[in-house]
Amino acid sequence: MKTAFNIVLVEPEIPPNTGSIARLCGATDCHLHLIRPLGFSTDNKQLKRAGLDYWKYVSITYWENLESFLKVQDENKLFFFTTKVRESYTQAEFKPGDFLIFGKETKGLPSDILKLYRDRCYTLPMSNGNIRSLNLAMTAGIVLYEALRQNSNSEFS
Repeated sequence: MKTAFNIVLVEPEIPPNTGSIARLCGATDCHLHLIRPLGFSTDNKQLKRAGLDYWKYVSITYWENLESFLKVQDENKLFFFTTKVRESYTQAEFKPGDFLIFGKETKGLPSDILKLYRDRCYTLPMSNGNIRSLNLAMTAGIVLYEALRQNSNSEFS
């Protein structure tokens, strides 16, 4: 099966989130991109536990920094997710091969990136203003399955 989508984690900090997202990528044949610096070692026990024994089924690319990643991408395939905009992720039109980009758990994506790609930023709406954000792994799963649904991939519809 051809890789459907790319999940990009910019400077992830929490091993279980990255492990869960790696497992999600393995289950959906998506490619995982990890942008350094990582807030943990890839030998981390919690990271491996969250991914269980599925790591061998996950295609991963490591990038030295966000700039090196962005330099080689088609910006029309980039989708950024943040709590700092109002445009719902359901308004985005995803196509196979797109990059779904998520920031670090504590700070999100850099403000200069959000400004530069303002028209490519989306959020997951939340009705309770007391909640700052959803868990990174949950957010990635919600967005990815919306992208798969939009593209009528028979395995996921």
